[in-house]
Amino acid sequence: MEIENVPKHIGIVLDGNRRFAKKLMMKPWKGHEWGAGKLEKLIEWAVEYKIKELTLYTLSVQNFFSRPKEELSYLIDLFKKETRKLQSDERIKEYKIRINFIGRLNLFDDELHGLMKNVMEKTRNNNNLIINFAMAYGGQEEVIDAVKKISEQVKKGNLDIDKINEESFKDFLYMKDSPELIIRTGGEKRTSNFLPYQGAYSEWIFLDKMWPEFEKEDFVECIKEYSGRQRRFGR
Repeated sequence: MEIENVPKHIGIVLDGNRRFAKKLMMKPWKGHEWGAGKLEKLIEWAVEYKIKELTLYTLSVQNFFSRPKEELSYLIDLFKKETRKLQSDERIKEYKIRINFIGRLNLFDDELHGLMKNVMEKTRNNNNLIINFAMAYGGQEEVIDAVKKISEQVKKGNLDIDKINEESFKDFLYMKDSPELIIRTGGEKRTSNFLPYQGAYSEWIFLDKMWPEFEKEDFVECIKEYSGRQRRFGR
């Protein structure tokens, strides 16, 4: 089914993995495995509907420090496993997918950091679909990091402070492009520090379904709802 006005860039807050596992009376972090499996399906849906970019809120910088040690260790191992799979996933080459990791990546150990760099380098020339994994990510932290980069450039005399504006500021962020649509699963109705600068005028859709329960029909319904909205950009 063809839908008019399909968003080129979609952000998704992948919320509800732990609560989904609890419903099944399993350890909360086991839900992250089901969440990872859902991401594989999401790639197929994005390609089918010709989405050009996905930005996925995978782990907040706050959760990096607040999650129980056992759970964080489990997550890191899962990230390593899934990143290795990306290195050999034939769909990456077939669909010409570029993989980016954004956030305070220096917080991860050398092994995972190296895997991320390898995947980004291997896929950097692909241009059909970009997937940004926001890991150890925080929107306020992103802005702070951008301000530090700008300050360094101004201090060195490489940047004229009077030439900094809303557009040029994006050059110093982890990610420049802005999603037209952001979806949050899991039933919470807040933005949780996700893309506050890039998403200032994004359309938001909040779903009660947990991320592992999210299906293709939900993805399509979100696109349809977006298609029927009139974006005003503050006007």
